[in-house]
Amino acid sequence: MNNATEVFQPLQADDPPLVAGYRLAARLGAGGMGRVYLSHTQGGRPVAIKVVRPELADDPAFRQRFRREIKAAQRVRGAYTAELINADADGVPPWLATLYVPGPSLAEAIARRGPLPVPAVLWLMAGVAEALQAIHGAGIVHRDLKPSNVLLAADGPRVIDFGISLASGVTSHTATGDAIGTPQFMAPEQASADEVTAATDVFALGQTAAFAAMGEPLYGDGPPASVLYRIVHSKPDLSLLPAQLRPIIARCLAADPEERATPAEVVEWCRQQLGRDADAGAGPAVWREVTGPEVMVPSPVPDPTPVHTLPLLALPQPTGPDERRARRRHTTLVTATVTAGALLLTGLAWTGMDAADRLRHRDAATSSTPGPVASARSSASPSASAPTSGNAGGRTPGSSRPSSTAPKPPQAVAYPLLWLDEKNSLSIKEPVERKDRKGDIRLVCKKISCSLESDTSVISMPDSKPGASLDSCRLYLTGADSHRLTLTVAAAGSEICIKHPSGDIALLVIQVKSTAMPMSGVSFVMADMTVWRAAR
Repeated sequence: MNNATEVFQPLQADDPPLVAGYRLAARLGAGGMGRVYLSHTQGGRPVAIKVVRPELADDPAFRQRFRREIKAAQRVRGAYTAELINADADGVPPWLATLYVPGPSLAEAIARRGPLPVPAVLWLMAGVAEALQAIHGAGIVHRDLKPSNVLLAADGPRVIDFGISLASGVTSHTATGDAIGTPQFMAPEQASADEVTAATDVFALGQTAAFAAMGEPLYGDGPPASVLYRIVHSKPDLSLLPAQLRPIIARCLAADPEERATPAEVVEWCRQQLGRDADAGAGPAVWREVTGPEVMVPSPVPDPTPVHTLPLLALPQPTGPDERRARRRHTTLVTATVTAGALLLTGLAWTGMDAADRLRHRDAATSSTPGPVASARSSASPSASAPTSGNAGGRTPGSSRPSSTAPKPPQAVAYPLLWLDEKNSLSIKEPVERKDRKGDIRLVCKKISCSLESDTSVISMPDSKPGASLDSCRLYLTGADSHRLTLTVAAAGSEICIKHPSGDIALLVIQVKSTAMPMSGVSFVMADMTVWRAAR
């Protein structure tokens, strides 16, 4: 991806021109958490601005996690990480800014040129391992290290995206519903929902290095369940790797986390293999060969030019006594005319108001509601605040505000990246994640297929275009009575409407579905859920 038109996409109609004072110059991409834009600091340094999706921004729990991630990322300082510049978890919308890294991701570089030569892989491993030292030193586990999260700058790799990282002191089990990583680059403990530690990132480092050397994932492609099964139950086939790389990658991929190499050991091993090149600083030359020609970064967007009104024309000043007297007479005549017009309009207004007042008095007098005329007159005054019997709907005269008792539309509550497997369940009511099977929604797998089932709620899958809303879910749930939906008809992006007996309506959007091997024991679904309370 060396073409500037591929790297820097123009802003679309739904993109904001400005985020927290940063003027956006181009769109860089989009992910599960939101969109990423190119902007610049006041000094002209390019930065990447990540803006959170609105449905996530409305979720207080997500904001709390996002705030925690910001504090964790602010502690990370390293030559091979993209430094966090600024962020605001309470912004509208929430956002963060990191230094922009000019270069393709490792995934893009492999797709363009194929596998990397051994020296480039060694430099890659050393740089990423050093980045992990900085990340782990700040008490963070990345949890989603993969080729698309490694950018190749001209002077070495940069590890990015701590959006789903795990700060120390926070539960590390994947069943919590936090994002768990990418199946092809998970460690066995991630796939088995066991404890995630810094050694988990080392396993991902080994997989990433193998991908760079082979041009394809070490554990192969295919359905996520198949890949995860191989990661958990089989040893990797390293025979396709260059012999020089096999020892260190094998140590990174040890099944037991305690037996894996540490990032410091990876750095030292790579330096030994690079020999004199490591001390001579030969890395940049290797990276220039891998990344290709540098793409020109768009210039900062200038501030809008202020709009100036035309100056008032200076009227010629009278010179002689006669001309000054004529000007004064003209001014007096204009003033008198304007004053007379204003008095006329005021008189008409008072006349209209008085006529309307008399009509109100007449209606009040003929009304069956008791009360003296004087009371109606005082309450009809524009300064009165109490309603009278002559005011329909109990409003004060001239008021157009609706009644405070008007029903409010149901508020959407977002629950992003929920994990559902054959051991847990989801509930429409909070807490939505359960570690037992007593929730409203369960994943049930049999010999040939998996399905979503519920003892309480009705389930329906819209057959229209993506973008289901509360109204469309209401429509599709009208007359529905099924409590089961087979997942053979669902895929990533599929939308499922669910109606709870309480009146709550939920929209489940599948992000990852791994149900191709129901008997493997690793079937799961990751989905975003939006719930409208009392929406029936």
